[in-house]
Amino acid sequence: MSETGATGATGAGAPDAPGARGAADAAGAAGAADGRRAGDRRAAARAAATGVREGAVGGATGRDPRGATDRSPGRRPEPGRRSRRVLARGRPGGASRGPSAAAGGLAVAAAVLVAAVAGTGVPGGASADRGAARPGPGAAVVRPASATEPGAEPRPEKCADGSNPAESLKPSGASGKAVERIKKKDKLVVGVDQNSYLWGYRDPSTGTIEGFDIDLVKAIARDLLGKDGADRIVYRTIPTDQRVPAIQSGDVDMVVRTMTINCSRRAQVAFSTAYFQAGQQLVVPKKHARVKGFDSSMRGKHVCYAAGSTAERMMKTPAYAELGARPVVVPNQLDCLVRMQLGEADATVTDSALGAGQAAQDPSVELVGEPETLEPYGVAMNLEDEDLVRRVNKVLEDYREHKWKSSYDRWLADDMMGTEGKKPAPPEPLYRD
Repeated sequence: MSETGATGATGAGAPDAPGARGAADAAGAAGAADGRRAGDRRAAARAAATGVREGAVGGATGRDPRGATDRSPGRRPEPGRRSRRVLARGRPGGASRGPSAAAGGLAVAAAVLVAAVAGTGVPGGASADRGAARPGPGAAVVRPASATEPGAEPRPEKCADGSNPAESLKPSGASGKAVERIKKKDKLVVGVDQNSYLWGYRDPSTGTIEGFDIDLVKAIARDLLGKDGADRIVYRTIPTDQRVPAIQSGDVDMVVRTMTINCSRRAQVAFSTAYFQAGQQLVVPKKHARVKGFDSSMRGKHVCYAAGSTAERMMKTPAYAELGARPVVVPNQLDCLVRMQLGEADATVTDSALGAGQAAQDPSVELVGEPETLEPYGVAMNLEDEDLVRRVNKVLEDYREHKWKSSYDRWLADDMMGTEGKKPAPPEPLYRD
C-alpha cells in the first residue's frame, strides 16, 4: 500500500521521481533478476540498485552512464564531467565476499526516491553548501553526545537537571488514550527512513521498506494491533530534520528512524528506552582521502552531514567549527555518499551504524578513527502520549530478550562486526520513575 501526507511519500508503493522512473526501472529490473537467480535477497537489492543507479545517472545527464569516468570518491571531478564508480562489494582489509554489486548503487537509488518525497530537504533546495563556520553499536561506550572537543574521553550526556536523556518511563501493558487512539483507527502510522541501507530502506526488488528499524516497527504493530502487514502499518518516509515536527503535528504516531536520544530532543518529544547505540564517526574514501580525522586535515575540506542531525549539532559546536571544514548539508545522511561519489564532498560525518551501511554499499569508502559521541537510538513519540511510551517500553523488554539478536544477525552482523568493540547487545534500559 502507499500513502502520502505532508511529510512525503510513504508506504510500499511510493511514486518515483518524474522523468527518472523509465530508465531506472528497466535497468533495475534486470539487476534484481540477476540477484534473485543467485538466490540471495540482499544481493538482489544491491543488483537492482545498480541498475537504478545506471538508469538514473544516464537519464539525468543525457549520456550513456557507461561512458562515465571511474575515479575514487572525494576527488574533484574534471570540469564539465560527472563520473561514477562501480565496484564489487568487498571487506575492508580483506578479500571481497558475496555477489558483485554496484558499490554506490543503492545510494543513488535512494537519492532518486528522495527526489519524489514532497517537502523534503533543506530550505532553498535539496542541499546547501554553507559557509565554514570506541565502539558504536550495541552496548558499546563511545564519546558523549555533548562532546565539545574532538577526542574527548567518552561519557554519557547529562542534561541541565543532571539526568541521563536516555531515561524513560517504566514499561506497562495498559491501554491509555494514545494506545486506544491507534487501536480505534486500526493503523499504526510510523515515520521511517527509506534511504538508510540495512536500517530503513526500500528494497528495489520488492518495493517494500525493510531493515533493522522496520523489524522493531513490526514488533510494536503486532503488540498494538495483532498484525504487522500493510493493512496495519502506514510507513511515512520523512527527512532527518522533519522527525520532530512530524511527531508534534500528529502526522505520525511515532518515529523509528535511527533517532538519537539527547537532551534537546527530549524537551520536544518523548523517547522509549534505547534499543541501539552508535556514535558520530567519519566516512572517507579508502584511496586519496583528504580528511584523516577530526583534526587539521579538515580545514578547507568539504564535509557532509544531514540537516537536523546530531552530526550537524556537533560540527557547529565551537571546538569542531574551529577545525575549519566547509559544510555540505543535505536532507538525508545517505545523500552524503552520493556527494562523495560525485567528488562534491571529501568526507561524511554520520552515526557509526549508518556509516557502516554506507561502507557496505560502497567498498571504496570506510569508517576511520573513533566515534566522537554516544548516540543511543530510541523510538520517538508525542510528549502527551505517556501510555504509548510505556507500552513501547513493554514491547522492548521482550524484544531485547527474544528478537533483537536475530534482527541484528539478519541486517547488521555482516557489516557492523568490528565496529562495536564487544559482543553485540542492546543497551540496558534506563528509567526515571
